[in-house]
Amino acid sequence: MFAYTVRRLLAAIPILLVSSFISFWLASVSADPVRAKFEGRNPPPPRATIEFERHRLRMDEGFFRQYWDWLYGVVVHGNFGPSIVSQKRDLGGDLGHAAAVTLRLVIAAMLLALVLAVMTGVYSAYRQYSKTDYSLTFLGFLFLAMPTFWIAGLLKEWAISINDAVESSWGPGHRPLGTVGYRSTIPPEGFFAQLGDYAGHLVLPTISLALITYAAWSRFQRSAMLEVLNSDYIRLARAKGLAPRRVMIRHALRTALIPMTTVSALTIAGIIGGAVITETVFQWRGMGTFLIEAIQAGDRYAMIAWMLLAGSFVVIGNIVADLLYAVLDPRIRYA
Repeated sequence: MFAYTVRRLLAAIPILLVSSFISFWLASVSADPVRAKFEGRNPPPPRATIEFERHRLRMDEGFFRQYWDWLYGVVVHGNFGPSIVSQKRDLGGDLGHAAAVTLRLVIAAMLLALVLAVMTGVYSAYRQYSKTDYSLTFLGFLFLAMPTFWIAGLLKEWAISINDAVESSWGPGHRPLGTVGYRSTIPPEGFFAQLGDYAGHLVLPTISLALITYAAWSRFQRSAMLEVLNSDYIRLARAKGLAPRRVMIRHALRTALIPMTTVSALTIAGIIGGAVITETVFQWRGMGTFLIEAIQAGDRYAMIAWMLLAGSFVVIGNIVADLLYAVLDPRIRYA
């Protein structure tokens, strides 16, 4: 297992290099940040100012030299490049703070979606063609058809009405559900009070992001469970007289989770993309805000840093999924 893990980590290096090159190329051809920064100014800036800004952003060199300088700075010095916004801005520090905020949301949403998808998918497969199965199928397709921003908006409006009702009963300042930001503007004092404040602001974005993901995963889990339940070794386990609960949990569920692990790893990129929309609705200062501000400002090094980090999350998620295969299926052994 250790040797396989090392090989997978080494194999991820060329993947990240190729993705970084493509990201750098796409960001380079998308726009001219210097032109966007000085266009429309009256009076126009001196030519020397424009040339200095191009030199600071390393745009006066060839494409491959720009890429090499950027890659060397990232790998050796941890420097993601100069920002168009400010000369003193630390892109790595800003992105790290934004990633910490977003990962909190993504991990919570994935855990909630996995728990709901496995529970409803397994139960729906066990009670195939029953009223419960049809009801869960309807809910799954309903959430699958809803846009992320629409669900987030509905949850936000619902939370505002709940907060108003609580404040009218308990007095001002009692707002159990946060609707703006990942924490209060003036956080409460005390560790547990701050923890509760973070949790209150995490509830709505997590539900909004988890519902969309859960809808697709539950359908997939149901299909995988039905395939396993109709297999020969499940029939043999039942014929041996094993309890239905033991057959479902020890034999069927463990095997049905293997394809679910693959789907979960492959949809990490979609979850991060959904987090961008969710963070925009709830005004979180996470990776979504970081990316949108970078696109609006034409800050290409900020966009490249975001895409590189998002690609790293996808690669790491797939490595973790490969390692989980051996845990879920004892027949799998990596030499």
